[in-house]
Amino acid sequence: MKEKNIILAARVISMLFTPLYLSMLGIIILFVFSYFSLFPLSFKVSVILLVYLFTILLPSLLIRSYRKYQGWTPIQLGTRERRMVPYVISICCYLMGLYVMSIFRIPHFMSGILIAALIIQLSCSFVNIWWKISTHSAGIGGVTGALLAFSLRFNFNPVWWLCLVILLAGAVGISCIILRQHTVAQLIYGYLLGTLCGFIVLMKS
Repeated sequence: MKEKNIILAARVISMLFTPLYLSMLGIIILFVFSYFSLFPLSFKVSVILLVYLFTILLPSLLIRSYRKYQGWTPIQLGTRERRMVPYVISICCYLMGLYVMSIFRIPHFMSGILIAALIIQLSCSFVNIWWKISTHSAGIGGVTGALLAFSLRFNFNPVWWLCLVILLAGAVGISCIILRQHTVAQLIYGYLLGTLCGFIVLMKS
């Protein structure tokens, strides 16, 4: 019974902190800690909904439809050989989101968050050709890199938020190990890759 509860908790954590949610989290952090907080509420809600549509809703629906069409479970879809199509689906959705943001002239620093997430996905998909890397860890790493970049660009102390993100990264990593989705090395390299990409892209945005 205890083992089943641990596995259930691991699945919940893995589902809650899927990489698809992290772009929207970056936008929310930007609205909280920068001068973008001065924008009207209607504008902020519109941007969040746009990001939700192209980075969470559409990729989730399309990837789930693809998985069901193939008759695979979520764990079966997670094997290295079967991850490429979900990567392509997610990347295409992000590109569409960036195109729509350019049409509506959304400030470049906001679209920079999607660009950072897109580069993380492209990097993970490239690595995945030879070796399975953790996109969950890469996503959390991207949030870490974004916080570091935001703290330098907007002059705020990120220590407590970084502590929270690092704790979440640990929880997600342990969950992936419990579910036998990744090794420790895949988690560490994913986190480092995401942190580096997120920091560099947002510092240059």
